[in-house]
Parts: sequence; C-alpha cells; structure tokens
Amino acid sequence: MTPPNADLLQGTLDLLILKTLALEPMHGWGIALRIQQLSLEILQIGQGSLYPALHRLEYRGWISSDWGASENNRRAKFYSLTRTGKKQLESELETWNRLSQAIALVLGAM
Repeated sequence: MTPPNADLLQGTLDLLILKTLALEPMHGWGIALRIQQLSLEILQIGQGSLYPALHRLEYRGWISSDWGASENNRRAKFYSLTRTGKKQLESELETWNRLSQAIALVLGAM
C-alpha cells in the first residue's frame, strides 16, 4: 500500500509540523521521523513536501530556525515554534476538529 502523504488535505502538513514542533525544536529529518512514528508508519513525509512547507511556515513567521548540531554531530537547521506559530496552531486545531467532526457526521449518515 502506498503511504498517503500525497493525499493529505491542503494545510494538513502545516498542522502536523506545527504540532510536532510544539513538543520541542527539531531538524527537518527529525520532524518527518516523528510524524512517521506517531502515525504508526502511515504518514511518510518526503523531503519534496517537507522542506517547502518548512520554508513557507518560516516565511509566515510561525516557525523560526537556527543552525545546530544533530544527534550524529552534523550541522543541521533546527526549527522551533514562534509565539505567532503557537496561536496559529491553536486556530488550526480548532478548525481541524470542526472539519473532522463535520466529515464524521456526513460519513455516519451514509
């Protein structure tokens, strides 16, 4: 079965990244790995999706980045949630909850 990473609803990847970074600052590979692990290997985010999303979120001011050393002592860019990003995460979670409840209502009625 093909991982559904390409089938994520528009904006869902941004929400997943923001939620992941709410736990602690991470480098790109760590973000992708955390999402994969927490989704029980169902969601696999490729570099071609992840890094454009990180750049977009940074441009919007929702995350910031600093260079540091990774677990294996390699230079890596670490991303962290900004104050604005925390507010955006709360807003996106509210929207997601309303949307998923509405979809569940429609699917349950069929």
